[in-house]
Amino acid sequence: MKKICFIFLFFCCAISHAQFLDSLHDIFNNKSSIDARLESRNSFIDNQIISVTGVRLGVAFQRKLRVGGGVSWLKSDFKKDFYLENELGKTDTIPRFLKMGYIAYYIDFVFYKTKRWQLSVPIQAGTGFTWWKNDKNYFVREKEKKYFLMLYEPGITVQFKALKWFGLGADVAYRFTLVNSKKIGEKLNSPTYSFKILFWFDQLYYELFPNSKFTKKKGPAVW
Repeated sequence: MKKICFIFLFFCCAISHAQFLDSLHDIFNNKSSIDARLESRNSFIDNQIISVTGVRLGVAFQRKLRVGGGVSWLKSDFKKDFYLENELGKTDTIPRFLKMGYIAYYIDFVFYKTKRWQLSVPIQAGTGFTWWKNDKNYFVREKEKKYFLMLYEPGITVQFKALKWFGLGADVAYRFTLVNSKKIGEKLNSPTYSFKILFWFDQLYYELFPNSKFTKKKGPAVW
C-alpha cells in the first residue's frame, strides 16, 4: 500500500512539474493575497490513526500558487509502556506519550482547474523534534531528551466548489521522515489524508456587497 501511494504521488508531481514552470512567470506578475489557515491531517504510527494539527501563514498568487510556512504538532495521545528496573530490582511499567513538533515550509501549485473542480500538488518540508513525556502536556523546554526530525511530504489535493465561497476538499500525501528511530522506537513514515470544508470569506463578501469599494477594488467573486 505504501509503495502504491509513493508511485502515485511521484507520478502526479512529475506531470505537474512542466506546467508549473510554464505558468510561474505569469502567476508572479499578478496581485497576491494572504493565505492563512488551520490544518489537520490524519496518518498512522504503529498502525494507530493519529492526527497532526498545524497553522499556516503565507502568500497566494491568483489562487494558483501558495507559498508560506507554519508550525505543526502531534495532537493525538500516542502512548507506549516503558519498562525500567527500580531500586529493589523489580520492573516498573511507565507509560509515556510521544510528542512531535516542527516548523514547516510549504508550496501548493494548481495544475488543473475548471469552474468547480481543482487539482493541486501541495508539498511541505520541515525540521523539528520528537520526544517522549510522562504526561500529555506540551512543554518544549522541559528536561526530556529530544531527537532531531526532518520531514518531506508531497501530496495531491482535490477540491470541489459548490458555491463561489463554499466547497469541499480532500488531500492524500506521504510523510517521509529522517529521525533516530532506535531512540524514538516508532517509525514516522506514513501516508497522510484529510477531508476539508472550505470557506472563502473574501468571495462571500464580494457576493454580499458587490457595490462596495473593496469589492470593486479586489473583486468580484469568481469561480
